[in-house]
Amino acid sequence: MSGLPYPTYDADHHFYEPPEALMRHLPKEYKHAISYVQVNGRTKLAIGGQITDYIPDPTFDHVAAPGKLVDWYSGKNPEGMTMRESMGKPISAKTAWRTGEDRLKELDEQGVTGALMFPTLVSAVEERMGQYDIKAMCAIMHSLNQWMLEEWNFNRKNRIFTAPVISLADIDWAVNELEWALKNGAKTVLVRPAPVPGIAGSRSPGFKEFDPFWARINESKIFVSMHASDSGYDRFVRMWIGGNEFRPFAPSAFSHILKPAARVIADTITALICHGVFDRFPDVKVATIENGAAWVGDLLKTMAKAHKVFPQEFKYDPVQRFKENVYVAPFYEDSLDILREAVGADRVLFGSDYPHPEGVASPLDFINRLDAYTDAEKKKVMGGNLLGLLERSGSLQ
Repeated sequence: MSGLPYPTYDADHHFYEPPEALMRHLPKEYKHAISYVQVNGRTKLAIGGQITDYIPDPTFDHVAAPGKLVDWYSGKNPEGMTMRESMGKPISAKTAWRTGEDRLKELDEQGVTGALMFPTLVSAVEERMGQYDIKAMCAIMHSLNQWMLEEWNFNRKNRIFTAPVISLADIDWAVNELEWALKNGAKTVLVRPAPVPGIAGSRSPGFKEFDPFWARINESKIFVSMHASDSGYDRFVRMWIGGNEFRPFAPSAFSHILKPAARVIADTITALICHGVFDRFPDVKVATIENGAAWVGDLLKTMAKAHKVFPQEFKYDPVQRFKENVYVAPFYEDSLDILREAVGADRVLFGSDYPHPEGVASPLDFINRLDAYTDAEKKKVMGGNLLGLLERSGSLQ
């Protein structure tokens, strides 16, 4: 099954949601919360009555081909093309990017044993609704989760592990949704890396008010996936240049240097460590997905210094806590040998971001970035580490 001489498990695959994914199970009282509208002959997504350009084509009828942005993100752009220009001509989305059974066949063709599977569109919802209509936001998330269960399953033949989406904005709902996900076979859940939104303002996901969720994660031994999302950190770019919405497909040199995406995952992990989640629940494991790894080294250095300056605020060495409780899926273009030196090969996950244009077109090509790793370490990164996380809550055999 695998194109390598051992099982391979990819930590970052995606499907493209059709419009019904967010709406099929949405209760009537929340039908107003999300809709697809026509604007100048193009379909746009409206969330809470506000049209968003976060995703240019929310129907995903036409998408960029897998792997089209690998060179662009690797700095191979001598002609100075924009991201959109580098993505090239759109293609029609394959059925394997829409349905589970066809995706299994594609995994076979790719030589991939199994993969975590994440939605694409729902990443726009929490940032746009979490400050003013939490009940509607949770209803949309549950509608998507029900659709995923019906169309993909949370565990499809021990090969595709789809991640139900959970917001901590309503802690009672979050715990109930987690229980429902566990009963339906989930091996991981997707939580946005960001402060938890709320009507009265945002706060750390590490605060004790969220302990019921982390306690159940700790008890069940499934892990939390923190996949890159619209986390609201684009506001730090907009403070300088203006604008009113995050547009991920229109970056600039300025936004690239400010690194809002790296900042938010570093801040989120810092919040979990400094606010004691792993002290209170040491069996909680978090996988950072599609957030890259460039932020890890600086964060660990800063944590080590903070530990010396404020030893009274830590029950445990924060650097060691990171190494024990956090897994990192680096970008293809990251320095993977530096990551290994920082956290060890046991905490590195291979993630291709397939079929998105930012990732590699052939997932197992990721191994080409592991030249400095031993064969035993390659086996861990290309599958063993993720398999270990998946089996914490029960064997896949």
